[in-house]
Amino acid sequence: MTLLDREQLVTRTGLRLDVRPARSEDERALAAFFAKVTPEDMRFRFLSTLRAPGHDQLVALIEKPSADGESLIAWGEDGAVAATAVLAGDAAGERAEAAILLRGDLKGQGIGWTLLERLVAEARSRGYSVIESLEDRANHAALQVENDMGFDVAPVEGGDSPPLAWGDHFFYYSADGTIPQRG
Repeated sequence: MTLLDREQLVTRTGLRLDVRPARSEDERALAAFFAKVTPEDMRFRFLSTLRAPGHDQLVALIEKPSADGESLIAWGEDGAVAATAVLAGDAAGERAEAAILLRGDLKGQGIGWTLLERLVAEARSRGYSVIESLEDRANHAALQVENDMGFDVAPVEGGDSPPLAWGDHFFYYSADGTIPQRG
């Protein structure tokens, strides 16, 4: 199944997620979702102190991030947005970036793991050899999930110097199991 369709995923805790591409009519539901995301998680995801995205930012989240990317919404059993997941591929078709954001009240239920696993599978099916995820070094939960999934850490150049106070790690996954050289 491609990500153009609706798909039901089940987390390790048995939570059912209805996952599909974001659509323009999802703007109101996304706004409600962001009200349930912690300020710390907003900072981790957007690498800024943005608290509540405005209309233009919500529209940008709904649109595909690249010609070969996807912006997905995971709907929870309560009918509300549980998480967002984005896969953005480069023009060369070699690298893709994965980004996931969860509702604060649903953490620890395997949603991040399940969505990252799905994004990795989708990136593989599209022929990407590298999947990256930019993480803040203080985002221990995301770092643990990515480490447990076999991602490898490589520091971002200049990551220890201001103004890059956060976002100093990339996680790489290569389809053949090797750590690719960054270009």
